Amino acid sequence: MIKDIYTKLSYVVWGLLNIIHGQIVKGLIFLSLEISYILFMIISGARNLAQLITLGDKLQGMNFNEEIGIYEMTAGDNSMLILLYGVITIVISCVVISVGLFSVSSGKAARDRALAGKHNNNFLEDVRSLSNNNIRFLLLSVPVVGLIVFTVMPLLYMILMAFTNYDQNHQPPGNLFDWVGIKNFITLLSTGDRLASTFWPVLGWTLVWGFAATFTCYFGGMILAMIINSKGIRFKKFWRTIFVFTMAIPGFISLRVVATMLGEKGIFNVLLQQWGFTSASLPFLSNATWARFSVIIVNFWIGVPVTMLMVSGILMNIPGELYEAARIDGAGPVTMFRKITFPYMWFVTTPYLISNLISNFNNFNTIYFLTAGEPHTLDYYKGAGKTDLLVTWLYKLTKDSNDFNLAATIGIIIFVISAIFTLISFSRSNSLKNEEGFS
Repeated sequence: MIKDIYTKLSYVVWGLLNIIHGQIVKGLIFLSLEISYILFMIISGARNLAQLITLGDKLQGMNFNEEIGIYEMTAGDNSMLILLYGVITIVISCVVISVGLFSVSSGKAARDRALAGKHNNNFLEDVRSLSNNNIRFLLLSVPVVGLIVFTVMPLLYMILMAFTNYDQNHQPPGNLFDWVGIKNFITLLSTGDRLASTFWPVLGWTLVWGFAATFTCYFGGMILAMIINSKGIRFKKFWRTIFVFTMAIPGFISLRVVATMLGEKGIFNVLLQQWGFTSASLPFLSNATWARFSVIIVNFWIGVPVTMLMVSGILMNIPGELYEAARIDGAGPVTMFRKITFPYMWFVTTPYLISNLISNFNNFNTIYFLTAGEPHTLDYYKGAGKTDLLVTWLYKLTKDSNDFNLAATIGIIIFVISAIFTLISFSRSNSLKNEEGFS
C-alpha cells in the first residue's frame, strides 16, 4: 500500500522514488527541475501562454507629457514577440513534461531493482555509465537539443504564423496581428480570389518544373554515363574530370553568367543575329514559355554531371555476368538496357530520385538567380512571375510585401505536398518492398 502511495506521489514530486531508493542526487535533480519549471511558469510562463490567446491588445501610441509639453511614444504589445515567447513556453513545457515522465519511469525502475535486491547506481556511477553502456544518450543529447532549438521551435513558430493575419497591414510593434483560423488556407485554395488565381498556376508550374528538372537530369546523366563507360570510349577518366570541373564552380555564379548570356543583349542573341539566324533578339527570359524552357535546359546543363557521377558508380557494380548471359541469348544493346541496366538503375536510385524531386520542388537557386521569377504579369498577386515556384513566391511575399502569414501558409502546403508524395512513392517502390536486393 505504501509502495503504491509513493508511486502515485512520484507523479507530483519528481524524483521521490529515486530519493527513497538511494539515488538521492538523481532524485534531487529531477525535483529541482520541477521546482524551476513551476517558478518559470509563475514568473513568466503562465503570462506567455495567456498572451498567446490574444497576441496582445495594447497598441503603440502617442501620449502628451504635460510636464515637458510634448507628445511621447508609448510602447505597446508586440505580437511577434508574444508568439515567440508562447512557442518557447510550449516547447519548454513539452520537454519538461517528458523529463517528468522519465523521472517517474526511472523511479519505478529503481524501486523494482531495490525490491529484487539489486544494486541501484549512485550519481557518479550514472555519470560514468555515459561513457560506456549509456554513451548513446550522451552522443544524442547535443543533436536533440539542436533539433529542438533550431528546427522544432522555428517550425512551430512558422506553422502558427499561418493562422494569423501577420501581413503588411499588421506589422508589430506599430500594429498587432491576431488569430484568423484557417482563413489564409481558404483564401489561397478558393477559386474566386486573386491569390488563388496566382497560387494554382504557380503550383502547376512547380510540379511541371520538378518532374522536368528531375527526369531530364536523371536520364541525361544516365545516357552520358553509359556513353563514357562504353568499351569504345578512350580517356574515360579525362571525360569524367571535365564534367567534375563544372561542379566546382558555385552554382549561383554559373546561373548569373548564363542569365547575362541569355539576355536581350547577351552573347547568344548577339551571335544569332550576327550569323543571320535571327533578325531580332529571342525572348529567352522575357517570354513565359521561352523562359520556362530556358530554366529547364540550364538546370539540365548544371545537374547532369552530378547524376553522371552517381550513375557511373552504379554501372560499375552491375555484375558483368548478366550482360554476358544476355549476349549469349542474342540480346542487343537496347534489350540489355531495358532488361538489365535500367531496372537495376531504377531499383538503386529510387530513393535518390524521390529526394531529388522534392529538392527540385524547392529549388530556389536555379529560378531566382536565373530569372528571379520573371517575366512578371499583372494577372498574378504582388510581384509573382511566370517562372516563380512556390518557394520563390514565398520568398517574395516575405521580402517584398511582408505577407508573412501567406508565406507561412504556402510553406505548410509545400510540406504537405512533399510529405504525401514522398510517402506514397517510396512506400510503393521496390527499394522498400524488396530491400534484400535486385534480382
